[in-house]
Amino acid sequence: ALTIDGSMVRLGHVHVNDDQPRPANRAATVETWPTLWPATKVTLLEGSVGFLLAVACGILIGILLYCSRIANAALFPLLSAAQTMPLISIAPLFLIWFGFEVSGKIVIVTVFGLFPIAVQTIRGLEQSPVYSDVALTCGATRTWTLWHVKLRVAARQIYGGIRVSAAYIFATAATAEYLGARKGLGIWLQAAYNSFRTPLIFSATLVIIVITCVLMCLVNLSERMLLGPASDDEDPDAGQ
Repeated sequence: ALTIDGSMVRLGHVHVNDDQPRPANRAATVETWPTLWPATKVTLLEGSVGFLLAVACGILIGILLYCSRIANAALFPLLSAAQTMPLISIAPLFLIWFGFEVSGKIVIVTVFGLFPIAVQTIRGLEQSPVYSDVALTCGATRTWTLWHVKLRVAARQIYGGIRVSAAYIFATAATAEYLGARKGLGIWLQAAYNSFRTPLIFSATLVIIVITCVLMCLVNLSERMLLGPASDDEDPDAGQ
């Protein structure tokens, strides 16, 4: 067991000094920051790429399930079931398929991140029958109406799903790394835990919170740039 713990500490680049008094743990956190940043970059890559893929796949799957009742009946239960499975139960499968490479963590992040986006896409598209009927009456095709009318009306709802996905995307990536990876915040946390360095665990947790907040801000900024303020969508005659 000592050999395994020592290997994990070396793998996570966490420097342990058993003679160090507990009040000096704060200084140890500062000293290990240069090793925390490389681990953060790995998790940042996995989370960012997985999140972008989740957004693209979630919207496309939502459109597919909205347009096809057969696809909805066949795929939506499977998609829902995939979200109810704990990560620890399916992570070994991804380790078998992808090994300890970054690509496996990206796939896990994508799978767990696309569900809320797909659901909100379906709900948003279902809320635009009046606008689509007007476009079809004016001679627009169903394809044009879908891409230029329905998706525009559903955009706010879709962004709601994107925000939900963004809230736990980096935590999912770190958890996937913890269950099996060569590097990343998950491995860094595991090494800190095995060496009983509580301040280092809090440091990694703080980093995950910070990068999640940055991603949430970017999502809100992109929504405002693409769709404008939410007040612009309000009906001016609603209060009359």
